[in-house]
Amino acid sequence: MKHIIGGKPDEPRSPQAAPVAVRLVEVHPDDAGQRLDNFLMRHLKGVPKTHVYRIIRQGEVRINKGRTSADTRVQPGDVVRIPPVRVSSKPDEDERAVPAREFPLLLDDDVMLAINKPAGVAVHGGSGVSFGVIEQLRRAHPDARFLELVHRLDRETSGILLVAKKRSALTHLQDQFRERETGKTYLALVLGEWPANKKVIDTPLRKYLLPDGERRVRATTADDPEGMRSVSLVKVQRVFPARHLLGLPAMSLLEVTIKTGRTHQIRVHLASSGHAIAGDEKYGDFDLNKRLAKHGLKRMFLHAWRLQFNHPQTAERVELGAELPPELADFVAAAPAAA
Repeated sequence: MKHIIGGKPDEPRSPQAAPVAVRLVEVHPDDAGQRLDNFLMRHLKGVPKTHVYRIIRQGEVRINKGRTSADTRVQPGDVVRIPPVRVSSKPDEDERAVPAREFPLLLDDDVMLAINKPAGVAVHGGSGVSFGVIEQLRRAHPDARFLELVHRLDRETSGILLVAKKRSALTHLQDQFRERETGKTYLALVLGEWPANKKVIDTPLRKYLLPDGERRVRATTADDPEGMRSVSLVKVQRVFPARHLLGLPAMSLLEVTIKTGRTHQIRVHLASSGHAIAGDEKYGDFDLNKRLAKHGLKRMFLHAWRLQFNHPQTAERVELGAELPPELADFVAAAPAAA
């Protein structure tokens, strides 16, 4: 970003100071492809989102002197006109509430990083969650020009999560996920003995909302116009016999490689096959989950275990691994494997 009018790029401002003139901001190559509304929110911290959208609608924000819309993608060299608005140099209350946090690193270089996300932490704020991994990372690295999530993991899923440090890396990696050029394998402990001959689940999935507005996903049929093709490959790693004295059924530890990245894909594919993930509070066996918690499994047993992709800078094939966290590894170690 280069300021053409309106002061030096990093010039400090007093609290609640308003610019004395229009600012013209040249789009940096790292910001290429970003939506205009997101671009403005980065440069107008402290300004309510409703006001950002208002100045766009009213034509006060221009790109290369032309009117534009919130979903316009900015490009390198574009000049964005930002009207005088009141901007606070003090972080707002929500921002102050975000604690800086580092996460275990699996990879860290000039263009990206990979972390081992713990369970119970959302990847980003929203839907009743005030902050997540990305907000905590940004707080821990205030000098980082760019930090964006490449993909998502459910809040209760642990494991490998990629974060881009450059816009070019973000688009390169997201293209790989979209074109199914990545290899994503999860470890899941499911109820019952998984049939050894059932290696492919090719069942469409459909999103729907509960009466309270919460999002859910269900298996559907190929002729459902709202169904999305979803493919998971399943390999049995270990089988654990039933422990009747403890009131626990037989369980199977699976390696699940997803060929499509649908919302809740693994959870719904396994549950709809009659083998719900242990500890799953949305699609699992709720009574059994309570018994599992008494025996040490207090979370959903789903872990992003292996990830393969082409490095966005070198094009070399990268393979990352994140071993089971202690709370899952300990539970598995305590269960006797079938002969």
